Amino acid sequence: MNRKLFFTAWLLTLAATSWAQGPNNSGEYYKAADGKKGAELKTALCGVIYDRNEGGSLDNAYKALWTHFRTTDVLSNGKVWDMYSNLREMEFGIDQAGNYKKEGDVYNREHSMPNSWFGGKVMPMYTDLYHMYPTDGYVNSKRSNHPFGETNGESYKSANNFSKLGKCTFEGYDGTVFEPNDEYKGDFARTYFYMVTCYEEKIVDWYTNYGVNGSGETQKAVLATFDGNKYPGLSEWQLKMLMKWAKNDPVSEKEINRNNAVYDIQNNRNPFIDYPGLEEYIWGDKVDEAFSYDNYSTDIQDIMAEGLKDGNQGTKIYSADGLLRRTYQRGINIMKQKNGRTRKVMKK
Repeated sequence: MNRKLFFTAWLLTLAATSWAQGPNNSGEYYKAADGKKGAELKTALCGVIYDRNEGGSLDNAYKALWTHFRTTDVLSNGKVWDMYSNLREMEFGIDQAGNYKKEGDVYNREHSMPNSWFGGKVMPMYTDLYHMYPTDGYVNSKRSNHPFGETNGESYKSANNFSKLGKCTFEGYDGTVFEPNDEYKGDFARTYFYMVTCYEEKIVDWYTNYGVNGSGETQKAVLATFDGNKYPGLSEWQLKMLMKWAKNDPVSEKEINRNNAVYDIQNNRNPFIDYPGLEEYIWGDKVDEAFSYDNYSTDIQDIMAEGLKDGNQGTKIYSADGLLRRTYQRGINIMKQKNGRTRKVMKK
């Protein structure tokens, strides 16, 4: 037997995944979107997910994020689950906010869709947990309010080249962008799909107020990210890139658990996590197919690992929370190949 990895794998192509009701114990939460397609589906989902428990006043809700992160973004070892840096030794409360001089000093409350894009301290976006994450303060300062993109990282690279800042290399934009690690590109793509769906009634104003009539880096970022319309909502290059990110980095156990945890706090959900590949029904190859909330079809690849060997020939194995492993473990593993692509592998 050669040194390659062997898999028992199959595509669930157009295979219907049926629930008595919606996925992840969502019941009839998405029933109002049943039968909708494309732009109509996006608007229907907006009507489903927009209403949420805002957590009181802006100040109280923003302060409460520190507590919520202990439930929504905690590693298996009890430390902060940071998606911008893999120096993951920060402890809740102890390393919270404050001054920083280098990566790994403190974590803060990151608006993955920068708040300057929608006017700053404006509810409900400013405290919406679905785009709020605890991130390394130093790395976050490098990201600033630049859009997500792909780059060679000539301006900045975090420890172990985990995330990067530099000129965009993805076709359609050549400004400065921040590139998260491959392990979390799908997470951030589904975050942005949620934001332009949940706030589709507001994104046109964001484009006008902080893009067309804005200035500086915020103006560049807004014009680069949005298209000025409710639908599609995202610019052509940004949507194309995020669709690729979502496909290459499918929904993980981390996201499912976080979605459920945020639901317990806000009483709304991210449908792009509950329904893997849902973006294809809104913007992609399935825009002419009707969405079914309780009998959903997906093209997501399901890889069952059987007789897997340890990584070799440049392949690395990580746990679901990003910790490097020597061998495949039971449950979800992240396989990072020599070419940089990542795959989620389930070992029984």
